[in-house]
Amino acid sequence: MLTVLFAVLAALSNASAVVLQRAAARRVPKADAFSFRLVRDLLRHPVWFAGIAAVICAAVFQGLALSRGSLALVQPIFVSELPFALVLGCLAFRRRLPGYGWAAVAMVAVGLALGLAAAAPAGGHARVGTVRWLPAVAASLAAMALCVGAALPRPRGKARAALFGAAAAIGYALTAALMKDATGAFARQGAGAFFTSWQTYGFGAAGAASLFLLSNAMESGPLVASQPALTLGDALVSLALGLLVYEERVRTGPWVVLEGAGVLLITVGVLILPRVEPGPPPDATS
Repeated sequence: MLTVLFAVLAALSNASAVVLQRAAARRVPKADAFSFRLVRDLLRHPVWFAGIAAVICAAVFQGLALSRGSLALVQPIFVSELPFALVLGCLAFRRRLPGYGWAAVAMVAVGLALGLAAAAPAGGHARVGTVRWLPAVAASLAAMALCVGAALPRPRGKARAALFGAAAAIGYALTAALMKDATGAFARQGAGAFFTSWQTYGFGAAGAASLFLLSNAMESGPLVASQPALTLGDALVSLALGLLVYEERVRTGPWVVLEGAGVLLITVGVLILPRVEPGPPPDATS
């Protein structure tokens, strides 16, 4: 239960960060897209620092969750970032989420609970050797490069935002996988093992790159375009890394039916949420 609690708190913190960074990104010049000038401009806005504080809180909660539970359990919970982000966005920008938006939020929540309860992710290696890491890191970096390469020629809009969001999602999944290995070393052998592990610096670099890609996703298009790619991509890539790198296990057999039902509910909810058009607050229509 502590693992799930920490993962939910991490998802809520990340959703808060997304909304805050989106608010900051709306104030920067469009000519600074995909350049370090974008970061320079963001530094001028206090709301961006609030977003960074939320990212740090999310990292702490995520590290606590990963130190206690499997990657295949913790990271799919981050799907809840999407409904969290949309609800928080409506509150921050004083908009109203319509009834079908709330129904989609409920689909994601129920689907996530059903899928994880049926899959019951468990097991896996406490540490992963470098030889096993090499193909996983290489494949993740190649996929991120492909997404960025496809995004850059496109004009600002939903497609560009979704591609940058997908690249950030892969980076965040890789960050989580490396973080789990590093925090495992800390739990077993202390700070010395943590700071001498290449995975520590690997997840730091991957996290910084993912934050940069996420800032560009926020600048490139609407939140509802980048957030689905970010949350679903993070969950799916993390699940793959958990199964392939850590050799974690999920239940099969008849449980697959319930797992499929959970995935279906999540997918339908996520497909609906980007189409939700928040309306004015109730007092604005009275």
